[in-house]
Amino acid sequence: MHTLPATDIELAAWLRLSLAPGLKPAALRLMLSAFGLPGAILGQSPQALAGVAGEAAARAALAPPGPEFDAQLDAVIAWRELPGNQVVTLDDPAYPPALLTMPDPPPLLYIKGRLDLLHTRAVALIGSRSATPQGVEDAERFARELSAAGVVIVSGLALGIDGAAHRGGLEGIGSTVAVIGTGADLVYPAAHHALARQIAVQGAILSEWPLGTPARAANFPQRNRLIAGLASGVVIVEAAMRSGSLITARLANEMGRDIFALPGSIHAPLSRGCHRIIKQGAKLVESPEEVLEELGFARRPAVRAAPASTQTVLQDGVDSRNTPPVGASAKLQPTLATAPAGDVNHSKSASSDTSAAVCAGSEAAPDSTTLSIAAGTPLKPRPAAAQQAAARAGFATPEPPAPPLTPATPDAQRLLAALGHSPTTLEILATRTEMEDSALQTTLLQLELAGQVTLLPGGRFMRASHSRTRADQG
Repeated sequence: MHTLPATDIELAAWLRLSLAPGLKPAALRLMLSAFGLPGAILGQSPQALAGVAGEAAARAALAPPGPEFDAQLDAVIAWRELPGNQVVTLDDPAYPPALLTMPDPPPLLYIKGRLDLLHTRAVALIGSRSATPQGVEDAERFARELSAAGVVIVSGLALGIDGAAHRGGLEGIGSTVAVIGTGADLVYPAAHHALARQIAVQGAILSEWPLGTPARAANFPQRNRLIAGLASGVVIVEAAMRSGSLITARLANEMGRDIFALPGSIHAPLSRGCHRIIKQGAKLVESPEEVLEELGFARRPAVRAAPASTQTVLQDGVDSRNTPPVGASAKLQPTLATAPAGDVNHSKSASSDTSAAVCAGSEAAPDSTTLSIAAGTPLKPRPAAAQQAAARAGFATPEPPAPPLTPATPDAQRLLAALGHSPTTLEILATRTEMEDSALQTTLLQLELAGQVTLLPGGRFMRASHSRTRADQG
């Protein structure tokens, strides 16, 4: 199946309605159901439209476009002509079927990369921007193993857990989809410019926002509903009590998606949000296999397929890995209170079409350092050819990390046993181990160099997940 690109005239009608101030996607969908294509809507009388979607929606739909509309249309037509870029309308067979189950699917989607990834089974991995090293490692591992099983990893291209999820997804045959809160021609945050280029080649970048739209706090809640809508299940890796990820989880729950959460230490602030939604009915998971089992996804051979060219769209014959019906095994209790708004990365605002939660938090004031996505050369299968292709495209292909050294000294074993997996201060370690300051700091340095211990901001230490003491093994 191929996408059916709208003619320039049809695209102009779609763009005009998608940009109409005050015309919500749900109201536009009612009009489309009643009158067909956007051109027919624009030819209706105000009374006819008002009878279907209300007077406010009718006024919004028939309002004349702004003076910048012609330039916007020209920009969209030019962007659509670039390799790998697609503008998919709501009536297009290539429109993601999972989003059609939403009450307010966007009328236009701007997609850079592989359309086939939007027509197969997917899991969203989300969490805190201020992730711990353990959280980043967990997110990458879950994403890598789910992708190896043929599952598409959906996330929001934010710092922290989102970025780790995308990196892990790129390592498997499932690949990854980044749903962004800017125009599809921009990248936010700027630190993920190289990652976005790689996703545009091997995966897909999706936005409902007009080209050139900068990062604004109010955009992210609407982006989050698309993350929830695309996936059969949502996995929260780390979240504070006021994390917007909890609101994204609620959105997913309202759509009938399954909710999963990774547990953590009772002392860790970024575990409290996960514990909260587990109490509300989310499924506690400790391994990617549990997610696959809950969703009914059979594991597939971990063979990396050659990524499609950025010019490739859906091939004839829809991918047989259709999104299965959403189960009911991990739903949040609807009667429990909604998490207070916080991090705008995965939150919901009063201005969105779906809820009245106001977002204010760590991503609420994005700067203007958004960058254009540069087209890259498609990466080829690893190991040898892919590394050369990645080098040509400007993507780093790191060597596999060396296995961590296992400290054998009694001091090292005692220190690891006292450290545990929660962030711990030097003072607490000194009390637990009863080691002299010089010996304690020397041993910590040795463990850090061996990759067994991670130094966190604020002078705190945490044991790496691959580090094991004799007590752990016994």
